[in-house]
Amino acid sequence: MPSLQKTSPPRDPVVRPTHADDVAARSSELIGGPAGRRAAPGRGWLTPVRTVVLVTLGMYALGMVQKLPCYNWAWFQGSTSQYTHACYSDIPHLFSGRGFAEGLVPYFDRIGGDIPFLEYPVLTGLFMEVAAWLTPDGADLTGRQQTYWMVNAGLLMVCAAVLAVCVARTHRTRPWDGLLVALAPAFALTATINWDLLAVALTAAAMLLWSRSRPFGAGVLLGLATAAKFYPALLLLPLILLCWRAGRLRAFGTTVLGAAGAWLLVNLPVMLTAPEGWRQFYVFSTERNVDYGSVWLLISQNTGNPIPPDTANRWALFLMLLAALGLAYLTLTAPRRPRFAQLAFLVVAAFVLVNKVYSPQYVLWLVPLAALARPRWRDFLVWQACEVLYFLAIWLYLAYGASGNKQGLPTDGYQFAIVLHVLGTLWLCALVVRDILEPGRDDVRRGGVDDPSGGVLDGAADAFVAGRAARPGLPAEPDGQAPRVEWGVPEK
Repeated sequence: MPSLQKTSPPRDPVVRPTHADDVAARSSELIGGPAGRRAAPGRGWLTPVRTVVLVTLGMYALGMVQKLPCYNWAWFQGSTSQYTHACYSDIPHLFSGRGFAEGLVPYFDRIGGDIPFLEYPVLTGLFMEVAAWLTPDGADLTGRQQTYWMVNAGLLMVCAAVLAVCVARTHRTRPWDGLLVALAPAFALTATINWDLLAVALTAAAMLLWSRSRPFGAGVLLGLATAAKFYPALLLLPLILLCWRAGRLRAFGTTVLGAAGAWLLVNLPVMLTAPEGWRQFYVFSTERNVDYGSVWLLISQNTGNPIPPDTANRWALFLMLLAALGLAYLTLTAPRRPRFAQLAFLVVAAFVLVNKVYSPQYVLWLVPLAALARPRWRDFLVWQACEVLYFLAIWLYLAYGASGNKQGLPTDGYQFAIVLHVLGTLWLCALVVRDILEPGRDDVRRGGVDDPSGGVLDGAADAFVAGRAARPGLPAEPDGQAPRVEWGVPEK
């Protein structure tokens, strides 16, 4: 008699990096070699996602240890030591420099000096204020600055854990790609320089919800991320292009509705009650001079002609418009619809490259997107090497300018580091574009899937392709899986 017991459908096989990536396979020899055929990952307590989270927290803790020379004394005893030890952080300095130590309320109370109000978006300002509430009062300002940094480091550690979970779960069959984020050297080095991890974690959570076909929830989180930092709003561009090609503009409209509502919910109270303080972020961003790490600084230093902020703004906007047009052309003419993570990485990378400033922690914006766009260890580590060299170069350059005996990295060396950062980012962008034009090179799609971060776009047919008739796309099979693809051509 047949059994009436209900059986669950088979789970998708998890892609093991030691089987799919040569660098991962060779590196695994340090811990016993690649997983064997009898290995059963995910059946015990230590699942891939939990492993990624634990590694992330371990690397985050190492990054905190790297800041110890500054925590103990370098932040408070002159400016040069915090640069020579490469352990600078904005957090303790802004505790006193933006009025948190005196109990001033961001956006409502004037600070005085060159920056009359807090120059951060509202949600980041709230994060900073909550950390100030958790910092005990006392007469010793140095002790309070240390405590404030520790409080922020603890809160940002939560953001790091959220980031790890979201990246590991966005591609259902590739949770181990989260290790790219966890083990990224630039992640550990820059996580506690500023408050960028808040926006990065919210953006990763938005991408996770979009991958689960929840456009409104993704929009809400994207709106909150934009309320913490501007760059997450850029992800709306690849979404509208992909939804246009797939004929899913209703899902995009739902996402925009959620994003606008969440952004207004956070910003409107401050916008109405403290408009001058609320505008400070946008005023500061517009009027800010060409600064460290940008190609505009490179041009200015080599020509001897300072570039005015308005000129840099106009050129940056022009170049971003060109990048947006290029992204649109790529999306609408590619032989197969690009993956969401690929376009997200490209648009944020373009913004980073044309911006007036490249602070060291901005690499955090790109790390999770790179892990999802091109999960190849060799390419990822080459790019990370460029970013680590830039991280060291900027502090040595600042030390060179701050020290009377000119110890550190002179201008020529720093300019070389800027060029290296730009070339490393452009190189990774070129590889992502190549994967889009030649889908068979895309490791994510070699497993027979379409776009695991695409949500409603995953497996959807094309509704519009520029210059030719729309292809039928990759409709889902009865079991919910897209047809197997070899070198970009669906099986018949």
